[in-house]
Amino acid sequence: MKKLMLLGGSRYLKPVIDAAHKLGLYVITCDFLPENDVHKLSDEYCNISIIEKDAVLEAALKLKINGIMSFACDPGVVTAAYVAEKMGLPFQGSYESTCILQDKGLFRQFLLDNNFNCPHARRYTDKKAPFNDIDYFTWPVIVKPVDSAGSKGVNRVDSPDKLSEAIDVAVDGSHNGAFIIEDFLTFEGYHSDADPFTVDGKLEFVSYSDQLFDKDADNPYTPAYIIWPSSMKQEHQDYLTGEIQRLMQLLNMKTGIYNIESCVGNNGKPYIMEVSPRGGGCKIAELQKMAYGIDLIENEVRKAVGMSVINLKQTECVGHWAEMIVHARPNESGILESVSVDPEIADKYLKVVDLSAKEGDIVKPFTGANMALGDMFFRFDSRDKLNEVMSKSQEWLHINLK
Repeated sequence: MKKLMLLGGSRYLKPVIDAAHKLGLYVITCDFLPENDVHKLSDEYCNISIIEKDAVLEAALKLKINGIMSFACDPGVVTAAYVAEKMGLPFQGSYESTCILQDKGLFRQFLLDNNFNCPHARRYTDKKAPFNDIDYFTWPVIVKPVDSAGSKGVNRVDSPDKLSEAIDVAVDGSHNGAFIIEDFLTFEGYHSDADPFTVDGKLEFVSYSDQLFDKDADNPYTPAYIIWPSSMKQEHQDYLTGEIQRLMQLLNMKTGIYNIESCVGNNGKPYIMEVSPRGGGCKIAELQKMAYGIDLIENEVRKAVGMSVINLKQTECVGHWAEMIVHARPNESGILESVSVDPEIADKYLKVVDLSAKEGDIVKPFTGANMALGDMFFRFDSRDKLNEVMSKSQEWLHINLK
């Protein structure tokens, strides 16, 4: 029986484990938090920090694994690439390429060096160094850790006198102590967050979304809604697809899923913002399966253990879909009593409810994706109806606190 090691312990691993078991695989989950519920679903658990790549490699060699993934788990991606390369296992790309993609500062430099559209950006490890570069940036700027996901440690800074505090927050949110400062881009339309898939380096499936933020949330840069299909102009989607394909070739990427964020600036330029060789959080691949009919999770599992991928092709989105990241309202916290949706909305549009929070849990301000209470998927026949209903969510979504 082939063995698949999964790094991390979040609820987003459940469909991965289900797919692996369906394929007859033995699943090993690995992190340093044995209380994570997902470990009850795997066949074996390893209590090891997923950022300790040599310790994970030692365990992987001992267990004689056939594949490794860090699905929807950003901190483990570099480790997964390292183990895969050392053991000759399938992965989206080399350890070197993965390190470039997973470090926002190295990635921005790679984009600049290869003539991609890229905002002014610099990577730092010295908290004082940015103050020598004040005139390099076009203010306001964004300050963020180079190696975190879910908008943790991210802040907009409008003037240099506020920079020091934001740097402290970014460093606190970083695993390696490095941070990046870059020009704040104003979007034309919406930011996109989606999961494409390559086969032998060629994009076989790609989609774009509209990612909406809750401007009133405690962290207004944490995604609150993701909508398919995207309203991005087709010419910009085509440009980004071509540039993503060029990026894959330059980095010699192979087969697998990616989480890719992109946008179009108000200057009319499309930008590739982030590319991570993993499935995205927020159940993106699961929603795309419902909307596009393509099972990227099963194919990523197949790839990881050396099985052939199947039924991968470009399809069109059927219907208009919205994923709501359920979260506390501004300045709202307390003990969760219940989450409910008015029956009229639920009966017509609600397709999936996956709440991570349960009665009695502490509800905290929405400062990052890790503060979400869960996810809901909605389907509509038109974008107009989607916009109408979702814009009134505070009227029909009830988060009741004690």
